Order: sequence, then structure tokens, then C-alpha cells
Amino acid sequence: MNTEHTEHTEQPKARRGFAAMSPQKQREIASKGGRVAHEKGAAHEWSVDEARLAGRKGGSVRHSRRKAMNDMPPVDETVERTETWSDA
Repeated sequence: MNTEHTEHTEQPKARRGFAAMSPQKQREIASKGGRVAHEKGAAHEWSVDEARLAGRKGGSVRHSRRKAMNDMPPVDETVERTETWSDA
């Protein structure tokens, strides 16, 4: 196996583009995009009822996922797995 690519001696990649900008500069650009979208009529304008329904829907999905995670049986970490891929 060639270990040249697996070693972590290289410098991490430099941030480029949007990620390299300051948070303030990112906000300025994003704000301009939002304003343009509203001027073009392409931005979605939420009504009070739409926003309420979306919030309720998101909350119920999150609640159901949390309930499903709590209802799962605990994992017994003391049991060792003896089967291997070649046994299957």
C-alpha cells in the first residue's frame, strides 16, 4: 500500500472563495442576494399560517425521531461478535 497519501504530513487545504471571506463579508453578499430575489419576485414570502404549519411539522418530525431513538433497545456491548464475513 502506498503510504504517501495516508500520512497526514501535508498542510491542510487553504480556504478559498466564500469560505475564506470574513463572516461580515459573507453576510453582506448573502443579504444582497436576498434583496435581489425579493425584487425579482423569486423569494418565497411566508404567511403567518404557512410559518406556523412549517414550525409544527418540523417540531413533530424531530419529536418522532427522538421518540424512536428512545424506544430502541439498549446495545449490549459485552456480547462479542464471532461471525466473520467469510462465515456469512
